[in-house]
Amino acid sequence: MLRVAVPNKGSLSGPATAMLHEAGYTQRGKTGGLVIIDEENDVEFFYLRPRDIAVYVGSGRLDLGITGRDLLIDSGAAAEEALALGFARSTFYFAAAPGTHHRVDDLDGQTIATSYPGLVAKHLADHGVHPAGLVRLDGAVETSLRLGVADAIADVVETGRTLAQLNLVTFGDPIMVSEAIVIRPANADTNPAVQRLLRRLHGVGVARDYRIVDYIVADDLLDRAVTITPGLESPTISRLHRPGQAAVRAVVPASTVQAVMDDLEALGATAILAAQIHACRL
Repeated sequence: MLRVAVPNKGSLSGPATAMLHEAGYTQRGKTGGLVIIDEENDVEFFYLRPRDIAVYVGSGRLDLGITGRDLLIDSGAAAEEALALGFARSTFYFAAAPGTHHRVDDLDGQTIATSYPGLVAKHLADHGVHPAGLVRLDGAVETSLRLGVADAIADVVETGRTLAQLNLVTFGDPIMVSEAIVIRPANADTNPAVQRLLRRLHGVGVARDYRIVDYIVADDLLDRAVTITPGLESPTISRLHRPGQAAVRAVVPASTVQAVMDDLEALGATAILAAQIHACRL
């Protein structure tokens, strides 16, 4: 039986559970539960703290886990990324008081506060920077500068509003861009059950990112219509019983579907429909 870890709380939990459900796997209900067995798919799901998932997977006791890329790198566990899931994206930066730091090299000999000491230590080592120390904090990292605990911080930056309120600015390139990922033990052997779960989740991700567009267009406008909807490989074109017109079906990015429909309407296409894709394999 395949053993898979799922975040039990936090920003990763709900989207991870929803994605697994869309992929056809049984998930726990509102009453919760630490372990759920999906007998139909022969999978056992373990609901664990997001920070612990990489450790369990890296030990080889679990076959797969969903966690954040930041948490994987911070853990130092012997696990590797198998699939990016496209949600819970975040960007990590260094930040400090204005004018005190301009680049990563300025952190040499400095004290840095962060909730991700493993991730930050690796990033600094990769850049040949040797800090005086890393202070691990579980939250409110920005306050550490005002209290004199650190010279700079390393933290997730979304809008930058909190930093601005504390008169802090980011510097240097992003430490990393994180998102939810599926992880597996490093150098794990190929497992058909693992590959099936990964294919299903990938199919859910693609289905969310694309829409199917159907429309009718006159033959003399067909070539121009196809340039608007080239599809992933090529659109499907069917002849209508009424001469001189064709029905076209194509897959388009969800982010552009309204603009595509506008362009098709302006061209002269009719019966333009857009539909969600619930599952797919490419």
